[in-house]
Amino acid sequence: MTFDGRFWFWILLAATTVLLLVLLQPILMPFVAGALIAYLADPLVDYLEALKIPPANKLSRGAAVTIVFVVSFGLILLCLLILIPLLETQVRRFAEVLPGYVRQTLDIAAPYLQSAMGPEVKPLDADQLMSVITSNLKETGGLVRKAIQAVSTSGFVVLGWVANLAMIPLISFYLLRDWDKLIAYIHELLPRDIEPVVSGLAQESDERLGAFLRGQLMVMLGLSLMYTLGLWAVGLEFALLIGLIAGIVSFVPYLGLIVGIGVAGIAILFQTGDAFQLFWVVLVFGVAQMVEGMLLTPILVGERIGLHPVSVIFFVLAGGQLFGFFGVLLALPVAAVLAVILRHLHDSYKQSQIYRIHMDE
Repeated sequence: MTFDGRFWFWILLAATTVLLLVLLQPILMPFVAGALIAYLADPLVDYLEALKIPPANKLSRGAAVTIVFVVSFGLILLCLLILIPLLETQVRRFAEVLPGYVRQTLDIAAPYLQSAMGPEVKPLDADQLMSVITSNLKETGGLVRKAIQAVSTSGFVVLGWVANLAMIPLISFYLLRDWDKLIAYIHELLPRDIEPVVSGLAQESDERLGAFLRGQLMVMLGLSLMYTLGLWAVGLEFALLIGLIAGIVSFVPYLGLIVGIGVAGIAILFQTGDAFQLFWVVLVFGVAQMVEGMLLTPILVGERIGLHPVSVIFFVLAGGQLFGFFGVLLALPVAAVLAVILRHLHDSYKQSQIYRIHMDE
């Protein structure tokens, strides 16, 4: 194959791949989620395979995958059974107290807004605003009950979602069982002249991406736990809800800190009416950030994928806009791989004749 033919071959392959992703978008979510789970769990399965356990002295791949799945999904199910009722209770309680918070805010802010905008501007209708907010918040309550009702009323749409969720463990199990074989098969298909470059890029991408995804999930869990316990110790009523939100969005550097202090600070002010309580909220998040920066991230994440926080936000939003939920799942892995490829292209350009000609001039 000539250079021109090879170039157009790869262009056609990339275009076909993108077209298939667009056309098959409605069914891709369980496959993408299953592949991510298999990718994250593969090192643990490899570790169990390498252990010497009598009498066979070695676990089979299938047995190691089964152990990982039973333990992992058991822990996840246990956490969900504990967290969902607690979160539902806090959301319901938040819906109850929010009207009072809104009225207090409007009562305080109305005179300032009126003086700033002029007497001709109509003041905000507190009752109407609260009715809209509370009606929307109450929709979030009763998650389990509403899900059961939806199954009986929404028909095939909801059943399709349930089927997709049920397929995720099945797909991830089979992918994880044959993960090493799949990687070896893909490696054998690579053209021999580009195999060293592609293998090097794949290895670097795997090191960066694996460390980031596995480590960042642990960091998010650790921060959620520290935020929740700290805010609970301070006496904040919605400690679990705010702690989980701040921990989940912490994959963007400092976003969890900003969101957490902002939301928790407002909540503690309305709950206690004491501005000094803000000091304890700031202290909780400050200590958690110190622990994250000095211990959690260096130990669990190591070297990050090298993306600017704005780039992380852009890739997540772009993935959701283009491909829906499975686009959000793929956003950071794709961004990590692109970062490695762009660094390789940058280094290649710096060593190319084009760059050297410009340097000589």
